[in-house]
Amino acid sequence: MKILVTGANGFVGQNLIEELKNKGYEDIFKVTRETEPTLLDTYAKECDFVFHLAGVNRPDDEKEFIQGNFHFTLELLELLKKHNNKSPVLITSSIQAGKDNPYGISKKAGEDVLFEYSNQTGAEAFVYRLSNLFGKWSKPNYNTVVATYCHNISRNIDIQINNYDAELTLCYIDDVLEEFINALEGNPTKENLYCYVKTTHTIKLGELAERIKSFKESRVELSIPNMEDVLTKKLYSTYLSFLPEDSFSYDLKMNCDNRGSFTEFIRTPERGQVSVNVSKPGITKGNHWHHTKNEKFLVVSGEGLIRFRKIDSEEIIEYRVSGEKLQVVDIPTGYTHSIVNVGENDLVTVMWVNECFDSEKPDTIYLEV
Repeated sequence: MKILVTGANGFVGQNLIEELKNKGYEDIFKVTRETEPTLLDTYAKECDFVFHLAGVNRPDDEKEFIQGNFHFTLELLELLKKHNNKSPVLITSSIQAGKDNPYGISKKAGEDVLFEYSNQTGAEAFVYRLSNLFGKWSKPNYNTVVATYCHNISRNIDIQINNYDAELTLCYIDDVLEEFINALEGNPTKENLYCYVKTTHTIKLGELAERIKSFKESRVELSIPNMEDVLTKKLYSTYLSFLPEDSFSYDLKMNCDNRGSFTEFIRTPERGQVSVNVSKPGITKGNHWHHTKNEKFLVVSGEGLIRFRKIDSEEIIEYRVSGEKLQVVDIPTGYTHSIVNVGENDLVTVMWVNECFDSEKPDTIYLEV
């Protein structure tokens, strides 16, 4: 199948083309502003499906709305008609198409000319009135407020919130791509004349800003956003794609002494804390027990000996662990425990505990194994 994609360099176009490649589609005709008219004519003759994504969002002159959203659509359809090519045409319109503003009027005109073309030729027309799209490769101050907020907040640039309570309907790029592939394969989600993406999200503008700010703060707090919330997961992925290239990494506070180091990695109120413990050869750490706090130890490098003793017993239980065979060891309550580096190199242990450390309530009682 030969697929024509207009707006190939745009936000949706870039994502769609990569996903088409992932799905095994190889013959993709990419149309941009720089594409020669003769080449566009050839593409219109040979293509088997059209993704018409090109359009104008924020022109310098309002007249460009009609030129980009209507006249170019008309030109493309005339080329298809010229070659008697009845390939299906999918067009990205906007929820603004129902509004009386220059942008909305131009998008509605593009819809109407496609519906007229479909009635004349019998070619299938898939018209998607999309809401505010967001995701990787979107452009700040152009595609969506999500892109602008992600870009600015990640760079400590002020953001503008005109109406904190204004409600937005958002649509994630991956959900759009899934629907577009369905349409390509003959199974669009459609109601009456219009097609739509099934999954959308609503959020107030002020809440959106606060949530994206929390992503930046999570690096300092060592927290992880609530990925159980689908919108949060999608927004967080989008935010990370906007990080400046010199800011992918961030430092952790290493608590170092002559025994090695202990470094907190992740802290969450609902899923506990993850830390990395490094012990030098011959060093013993621990020798304490907990009432309620419980842990999991995972040695990822070196050789260690984990020792347990129930506090009212003299019997010692031992587990020998190493990075050669990854094995999780649960640390139960009521058992004093220690971990000894019995190897020749540093012992590196990933430690999970069911609650974040609280100096006011440490629940850690010293007792040698």
